[in-house]
Amino acid sequence: MRVPHEHLFADVGAVLTGSIQSLLILGGGIVGALIAHWVLFFIARRLAARTATDVDTLLLKNTRRSAKFVIVSIVLQFLLPLAPIAKQVDEYLRHAVTIAVIASLTWLVIRAVSVIDDMILARHPIDVRDNLRARQIHTQARVLSRTLMIIIGAVGVSAVLMTFPQVRRFGETLLGAAGIAGVLIGLASRATVSNLIAGVQLALTQPIRIDDVVIVSGEWGWIEEIRSTYVVVKIWDDRRLVVPLQYFIEQPFQNWTRRTADLLGSVFIYADYRLPVQRVREELKKIVPECEEWDGRVCVLQVTDAKEQTIELRALVSAADSPKCWDLRCKVREKLVAFLQSEFPACLPRVRAEIESDGERRAAEYTPADDIDAKDVSLEGPQNS
Repeated sequence: MRVPHEHLFADVGAVLTGSIQSLLILGGGIVGALIAHWVLFFIARRLAARTATDVDTLLLKNTRRSAKFVIVSIVLQFLLPLAPIAKQVDEYLRHAVTIAVIASLTWLVIRAVSVIDDMILARHPIDVRDNLRARQIHTQARVLSRTLMIIIGAVGVSAVLMTFPQVRRFGETLLGAAGIAGVLIGLASRATVSNLIAGVQLALTQPIRIDDVVIVSGEWGWIEEIRSTYVVVKIWDDRRLVVPLQYFIEQPFQNWTRRTADLLGSVFIYADYRLPVQRVREELKKIVPECEEWDGRVCVLQVTDAKEQTIELRALVSAADSPKCWDLRCKVREKLVAFLQSEFPACLPRVRAEIESDGERRAAEYTPADDIDAKDVSLEGPQNS
């Protein structure tokens, strides 16, 4: 059966009219949302400029793009029922806009948490001498904010997935077999969950903090980053050691700045027994004050051991932090060695040995009782009566 031309043109015209109306409604809504976003942020910036704090300014600056997507997606969510769109297309568009609303809101909340975290860190700099309190705040803020971001992201992804009927039915099936599913999911995510829990423990108990000096697996370095599941340790030679968070809960390690950054450094010198120790002690008290790394607390020289061939001298000095302590120890060691070389070269460590020839040894061991002729009476001449 042939369709009359006038009916065909009428159907095409209706489709085109509906499409144009939909484009006008949705396009006008997007333009209106962008204008509303610009007006709102313009007013918000003016108000933020009048406040004494810069928190609101940074919050507006860093959430501008995500807020734009939120406003546009919400406007489209309300305008879609008004647009004359075919049922099949309308269903897909509604689903896509719903996902866009969830994703943009998740993005906005994560950006807001990130801005608050950055503000806390900016208000407590760690590049000062007494930075213990600042390092505590940095550690707590970073670990907790990143954990919160992961939770927000997981909730957002879950919400997006639940918009699909197939995923929702699969979730209902999992709830029916909750015991088995819970065991399987728990086994699969055990390492991730344990590291997240360890991160919360680190934030609360703080066995380590940002910029702490630690020795981990025999490596000396600083805590550079604390992520949600691992820690980055900057080694002294600029290598990076990546350690799971759970390691710092379960394994022993050294933390040189747990309470304070001040450290004592030791320098060992080995010398001969003839060395006048008091002269070396006086020289140490001249060397150390000349070093800018010394903090003025400790400068001591002691004889800590007496071995078979040498005596052990220990110079104990103090510095404000571990890098300065290392440099101070190197300087003191170099200058003490130079002092011994120039002033007491005969008192440097030496090995004493007495070497004798075989004849000298026998002569030293000779006694008249060892001479056989002295013991033989028959060889003696007649005695005068």
